[in-house]
Amino acid sequence: MKRRGLLNAPLSRLIAELGHTDILVIADAGLPIPPGVPRVDLALRPGLPGFLEVFDVLADELCVEGATLAQEIREANSGLHDQVERRLEALEQRDGRSLARDFVSHDAFKRLLPSARAVIRTGECSPYANIALHSGVAF
Repeated sequence: MKRRGLLNAPLSRLIAELGHTDILVIADAGLPIPPGVPRVDLALRPGLPGFLEVFDVLADELCVEGATLAQEIREANSGLHDQVERRLEALEQRDGRSLARDFVSHDAFKRLLPSARAVIRTGECSPYANIALHSGVAF
C-alpha cells in the first residue's frame, strides 16, 4: 500500500502513463464527456469531491506545462478562477518555469475533449469548473 500521495489506482496509473503535451481534464459534474474518451468518475454527490480538492491532489503528482480553461469562468465563477490562478502560480514557483494559459470559449473547450487522454469527473456543481492540464516534462 502506498504511504502518501494519490491512492486512486486508475488515476495513479493514468498520470504515470502521460507523456509530453498529453491532456488531462478535470471536469465539473455537468461537463458532457464524449463517448470513447476515458473517464475516471470520482463524483459521489453534488460538491463531493470538489474541483479544487481534485486539482490539488493531481497537481501534486503532475508535471504541468500549460492549462486551458473556458473564458466564461472569469465572470461566471470568478472566485474559482482566482483560486485556480493562485494554484497555477504556485506550480510555476514549485517547478521554476512559467505555465502557458489559454482561455477559449466553453464550446471550444468541449471540442478539445476528444483529444484528452482522460476526463476526471468531480462532484463540482459550479459553472465552468473545468480545466485541461497539458502535461510537461520534468527535465
